[in-house]
Amino acid sequence: MTTTVRAPVGELVREWRDRRRISQLALAISADISTRHLSFVETGRSRPSREMVLRLGEHLDLPLRERNRLLLAAGYAPAYGESELAAPEMALVRDAVRRLLAGHDPYPAAVVDRSWNLVDANRSLALLTEGVSPDLLTGPVNVLRVTLHPDGMAPYVLNLGEWRAHLLGRLRRQVEQTADPVLSDLLTELRGYPCAQPVPEVEIPGPGDIFVPLRYRHRGTELSFFSTVATFGTPLDVTVAELVIESFYPADPATAEHLRQG
Repeated sequence: MTTTVRAPVGELVREWRDRRRISQLALAISADISTRHLSFVETGRSRPSREMVLRLGEHLDLPLRERNRLLLAAGYAPAYGESELAAPEMALVRDAVRRLLAGHDPYPAAVVDRSWNLVDANRSLALLTEGVSPDLLTGPVNVLRVTLHPDGMAPYVLNLGEWRAHLLGRLRRQVEQTADPVLSDLLTELRGYPCAQPVPEVEIPGPGDIFVPLRYRHRGTELSFFSTVATFGTPLDVTVAELVIESFYPADPATAEHLRQG
């Protein structure tokens, strides 16, 4: 496990409480502790128990990785494992993911990790990456970079400004949720990519709109997709908790027919 500690546990608790915009009183009530005790923890005057650290992490809605960091900062061993996806104990997870991917054909689907690096995909994803520069498809393959890079999918995305705003909004919210410096650097990089179309600051639906579509040109044919995102519901492992399965569906009958014909 490559978890590092950047600050004492009290500073981390206060940093996350501020990030979540939760008052000391609100967190104390939620975690069923006194504000005096919480204050002492945040200022370093009191060392919290392992159970207290886990309780604070739960009520601050921290990712499992960050809960481990709190524990390490307090002098305790991490509570949540971080297994390699190829490890024997992850066989059930791998099998479940592959079944989902295979069952989604002929529609594209992909699995990414916390940094948006491609973990696995079904054969139909190749439809979306057909014109992408080979340099962007050598590992680790970052799907956001592939999508928005001018040598990637961007020239084929017909509503690039709209889709770019959607993806950058998702990434920005993830940065706010996790405080991950790698994701923050990725967000800065992606914002620097050129885009000739207007990029809306706020996604406002037009008449009849119910989602942001991906409108994509494939061999001269315009395809339209919407996507769903799935995660594991009860993860107790950091790796499992950070896996995201994104599945694309045809947003109109013409796209569905095109995909069925292969």
